[in-house]
Amino acid sequence: MAADIEPPAKKSEDRVPARRTVARKTVRPLRSVAIFGAVGALVAGIALPAYAATKPAEAATTVQQLAAVDAQSLVVASQATAAPLARGTFTATTPEEIEKKKAEEAAAARAAAAAKSSAAASNFSTAGYALVSPGSGEVRYPLPVGSYTQGRTIGGGHNGADMLAPAMTPIYAASAGVVRASAESIGGYGVCVMIDSVVGGQRVQTTYGHMTYGTRQVQAGQTVAAGQLIGFVGSTGRSTANHLHFEVWINGGLVEPYSWLAANAG
Repeated sequence: MAADIEPPAKKSEDRVPARRTVARKTVRPLRSVAIFGAVGALVAGIALPAYAATKPAEAATTVQQLAAVDAQSLVVASQATAAPLARGTFTATTPEEIEKKKAEEAAAARAAAAAKSSAAASNFSTAGYALVSPGSGEVRYPLPVGSYTQGRTIGGGHNGADMLAPAMTPIYAASAGVVRASAESIGGYGVCVMIDSVVGGQRVQTTYGHMTYGTRQVQAGQTVAAGQLIGFVGSTGRSTANHLHFEVWINGGLVEPYSWLAANAG
């Protein structure tokens, strides 16, 4: 019995080496795969950055992207064309152009003011304005006829008529009387003369403002005749252009100067 059992024990020992041989054959292919994978990853890590560095830049690069790289350069497409420059697309930049523009704006403002004052004057009632016969000589125009343009008149806190005229245009007393005030500066009037008169039995006060410095021809307390030279047009005090600011008060009440002159000076 013991002899019969011995051979099977030997066969069991022979199977162990066979299993080890199978395991070795399985491990070898897996190891090769891992090695090739590592080598491939290494090659890709080296080659791809070098390829990317040699790749040409995109053709659709925008101006903004170029500016981000070099803020002092600007790339313009070859198809771009220069637009014609129209005079009205830019403003005056030289001193001469600026002065010319200011003069044009001032002239436009004076024209608008004259139109406005003419419309305003037509709305005044001239009842009681006629104190003497027109053309009698008792009332004269303070500026030579034809030498001035009518500007704004009374209204909105403005107590007189602006008679627009060139600098140094002569100014005459509108009526005979006594000079109540004459000075190089009287508030916003600047160089100014004020005259108290009696016209047609009514007390009339006339004011002549914005004269040129040093041109007053009369002094306070002096008696003047209608039409007498009293000064020259300027732009002193609160003034933006050469003109005579002419006021007329009758018995302490303000009246519209253009209408008063038309009713009395003819």
